Amino acid sequence: MKVLVVFYSMYGHVYRMAGAIAEGVKQVPGAEGILRRVPETLPEEVLKKMGALEPQKAFAKIPVATVEELASADAIIFGTPTRFGNMCGQMRQFLDATGGLWAKGSLVGKVGSVFTSSNTQHGGQETTILSFHLTLLHQGMIVVGLPYSFQGQMRMDEITGGSPYGASTIAGGQGERMPSENELAAARFQGKHVATIASKLARG
Repeated sequence: MKVLVVFYSMYGHVYRMAGAIAEGVKQVPGAEGILRRVPETLPEEVLKKMGALEPQKAFAKIPVATVEELASADAIIFGTPTRFGNMCGQMRQFLDATGGLWAKGSLVGKVGSVFTSSNTQHGGQETTILSFHLTLLHQGMIVVGLPYSFQGQMRMDEITGGSPYGASTIAGGQGERMPSENELAAARFQGKHVATIASKLARG
């Protein structure tokens, strides 16, 4: 069973969460978690000015996603940073190229899920995931979140990402904070949860 983890990461926060998602997927027998990054739309000189070139070297070898391979997956888990309470432009452009899949109904019945990152605790994590779900619903996908059976999202002893809509992390105003162990645990849980549901659907 093939589970694609399709993400965009500028400074590495979403990439680390994507890795944990893939780890969770692999906990389900027969499930393969495959990392893919969406195409970059910003020129290299802009990325350099933003200080993003060096962090992106960590995942530069991960293959760039193609629209066509989405159709061959049993489930797709998307990861995006927040941009003003919505997905980033790179992810939006990639999804806007899936009209052909929509016309053929290629993604209908597949499991879809979303995780995210924001700079601040209330930086639009939930709106980013919920607005992302609209695209998945238009594609006819079965939307899966992060159930409260992952009780780490109810912790009060630390500031942490995570909601019933999906795993998330808080990067900090300067991107100085990397995902905590609790946030990575949420990502692993979500990956396993999605793969489990996809496996049950595949068995009929």
